[in-house]
Amino acid sequence: MTRRCHSPILLTLLALIFVLRAFAADRTVDLTAQDGTKLKATYFTPAKPGPGGLLLHQCNRQRKVWDSLAQQLAAAGIHVLTLDYRGYGDSGGDRFDHLPPEQAAQAQAKWPSDIDIALQYLQSQPGVKRETIGIGGASCGVNNSVQTARRHPEVKSLLLLSGNTNLEGRNFLRHADLPIFFAVADDDEFPPTVTAMEWLYSIDANSGKRLAHYSKGGHGADMFSVHPELIRLIVDWYVTTLIQTPGRAPASSDTPSIPDQVQILNTIDEPGGPAKVSRQLEQARQHDSKIPLFSEPLVNVIGYEHLQAGDAKSAIEILKLNADAYPNSPNVYDSLADAYLASGHKELARQNAQKALNLLLSDTEDPEPARNEIRQSAEQKLKQLGDPGK
Repeated sequence: MTRRCHSPILLTLLALIFVLRAFAADRTVDLTAQDGTKLKATYFTPAKPGPGGLLLHQCNRQRKVWDSLAQQLAAAGIHVLTLDYRGYGDSGGDRFDHLPPEQAAQAQAKWPSDIDIALQYLQSQPGVKRETIGIGGASCGVNNSVQTARRHPEVKSLLLLSGNTNLEGRNFLRHADLPIFFAVADDDEFPPTVTAMEWLYSIDANSGKRLAHYSKGGHGADMFSVHPELIRLIVDWYVTTLIQTPGRAPASSDTPSIPDQVQILNTIDEPGGPAKVSRQLEQARQHDSKIPLFSEPLVNVIGYEHLQAGDAKSAIEILKLNADAYPNSPNVYDSLADAYLASGHKELARQNAQKALNLLLSDTEDPEPARNEIRQSAEQKLKQLGDPGK
């Protein structure tokens, strides 16, 4: 009788093959945007029917940051597609942040169509339950994910890492009642992101929402290397909200405390809110003349969002509040000048643009590139407004 002997190395190799087979197969996908730009994606399939997931990367990385998460999601029964934005990774076209402002805005305006093409591909694959989709995004991918959910009612669950969304996105989250998993780290390289994520968490109407808030971890998908358990939490989240109970998650028993400034941001976002916060600021300044009730960059963004939505009156009130809170910041006056100019108040626009230039002479807080950008913006408005005596 012949006796077989398996060496430890052979057994290890067999075990490794078994583990690798547990992960789903993946393949590179070629997509074509509406304007003909070639886009690259990776499709991870569990080779059995299941829901779909689309992952949208942060704007300082590319689609490969999702590989480990995508493999484990596919192993759990979820079909996953990761997409390179145009100009990123293996996709064609130009990166928006390498273009002049006007062209950059045009490039970003094509993202929704690109993402919809990727989603259509995912939903067309054999075995994908097209009516049950999860979207995940990091950093700029947060807004892309929220906007995709706005366009597609088949989106039943969201994953949002280290990012923000705009006014339309916030209003959607307030009423959509979507289960959302949020994650952020305090050492994020973009500090306003922490408050932004807490803000989005606070306005999500779903009782099953989750927030993973770390002291360290970095930005977006970079958190995975510092907190490998985060991938398992996300996989469990999608299994719950896409497979076990699509569109639902059990109510969370752990409700994190939300900073006061998040509630203030909510108030600023509401009609008549800036006046309320102005009174709060006045009262707070009686005890501490330099107390920061809110984030200057975030409130600046809120003001521009209202301006872009055609609500110049609210934009002016929001940006005036920001100037009251940060009277030594050249940027708040340049922004206020934009709002006044858009609403036809030329003299007020001129005064605030000039004030921004005056403050730049002694500005030591803003880095040089920011100072140059503010100077260019203010000078351009003054040139556009012309001689005040004419």
